[in-house]
Amino acid sequence: MKTAKQNKPQLTKVQELILSVKVGMLVTQAPDGEALFARPMQTQQMDEDGCLWFFSNENTGKDYEIKKDSLVNISYADSNYSNFVSVSGKADVVKDKAKMEELWSPIMKAWYPHGLETPGISLLKVDIESAAYWDGSASTMVEVFKIAKAIVTGQQYEGEHGKVKA
Repeated sequence: MKTAKQNKPQLTKVQELILSVKVGMLVTQAPDGEALFARPMQTQQMDEDGCLWFFSNENTGKDYEIKKDSLVNISYADSNYSNFVSVSGKADVVKDKAKMEELWSPIMKAWYPHGLETPGISLLKVDIESAAYWDGSASTMVEVFKIAKAIVTGQQYEGEHGKVKA
């Protein structure tokens, strides 16, 4: 499998953190523009172009919302390691059987009981426009020490943080 590392080296850290978490909260805007909605989505892949792929269903609110306004945010959090990623991008609803076959795994049957023949099955493709990450993946004891040191010395705690424009 090709990865974003090959074409967009600046996304390497973002990809590493996303793939370690897998499930992100996809945020879309309601068609009336008045509300934001978030729902958990399992990342199937971050491809060589730096796009995120998710299974979905074109008969759901999120697919409808994306067709009306393609700007989305996906937030990933692994509080055990203090790793966080926030991705902004443009989403598209995709009906590509070959890509669905490539990304399919048996666990997906829990959501799509008829497999790739499930009525309305679709993919969401999110083209990353920007991302921010916070990586606190050092051991818990090291992080506790850094936090304690910041408190004692009056200096601000600093973990690894970065921003990426794709």
